[in-house]
Amino acid sequence: MQLIRRNRILRRSAAIRSMVAETILTPADFIAPLFVVEGNGVREEIASMKGYFRMSIDLTIQEVKTLWSLGIRSVLLFIKCPDELKDNKGTEAVNPDGLMQRSIKAIKDACPEMVVMTDVALDPFSTYGHDGIVEQNEIVNDPTVEVLAAMSVSHAAAGADIVAPSDMMDGRIMAIRLALEQAGHTGVGIMSYSAKYASCFYGPFRDALDSAPGFGDKKTYQMDYANRLEAIKETIMDVEEGADIVMVKPAMAYLDIIREVADNVQVPVSAYHVSGEYAMIKAAAQMGWLDENKAIIESLTSIKRAGASLIATYFARDAVRLING
Repeated sequence: MQLIRRNRILRRSAAIRSMVAETILTPADFIAPLFVVEGNGVREEIASMKGYFRMSIDLTIQEVKTLWSLGIRSVLLFIKCPDELKDNKGTEAVNPDGLMQRSIKAIKDACPEMVVMTDVALDPFSTYGHDGIVEQNEIVNDPTVEVLAAMSVSHAAAGADIVAPSDMMDGRIMAIRLALEQAGHTGVGIMSYSAKYASCFYGPFRDALDSAPGFGDKKTYQMDYANRLEAIKETIMDVEEGADIVMVKPAMAYLDIIREVADNVQVPVSAYHVSGEYAMIKAAAQMGWLDENKAIIESLTSIKRAGASLIATYFARDAVRLING
């Protein structure tokens, strides 16, 4: 048998495979999500996310410093709002002395170079657990957008580098951009959750923040997972309205969407490796059904290969440890 081309030559050894690898993971690819709670010295494991924790501001600062030392350059903040501060207006969301605002300031004081991204949505602050204001069992768009814009300005004033609206309300990117400009926060970026699907894979995250919807579901504002072209339309509109980075969420079940979005926009594309995807790997590894370390790297590589420039993942710290050997 005579062959002119033997493709296996470039697979013969680990050194050759690494030399010709098309997709390389680096610590700077990762965004580390962090869950912040009130208190001091608080470190609570999330039952449905083994190995991941809600932490008070003091311990969150320690975690941020560790992440920075590992080469991770961005964190995405979420806060668990006490029940007594929740309402249907987003009052606590815009409190300049709220937990989110205090967390931003503390992190930027402790680690100024860390890129601090902040979640902009009302579900952690809502008595209904929805991403917007509720009127007669309907999540209303325009009044919600007004609060989201004010919330973004509040985060920017506290020191956030990038605000990340995750709500999927119509027109919120333009409203946020204009509000930031008018308030003088011209250097603050927007990472828009442009293609956020109504997915079952968010379950553990809602446990982490106690933000499950109190009635119905989120299908009137998050996207139908049957749709592909809608994701492109939503993303292009967000870019036109001023988004600096766009996001596809979830990641692993939506690799085709990541690729299509990356092919259709000229801004960085991020993807969120969500809590359910994290929990599945953890559970399967615990049962001995797969190798957790290998699954982490393969999963994250597939997301980057699909076209994501940035990956928000609960495996950020583990991934860096594995990459650095």
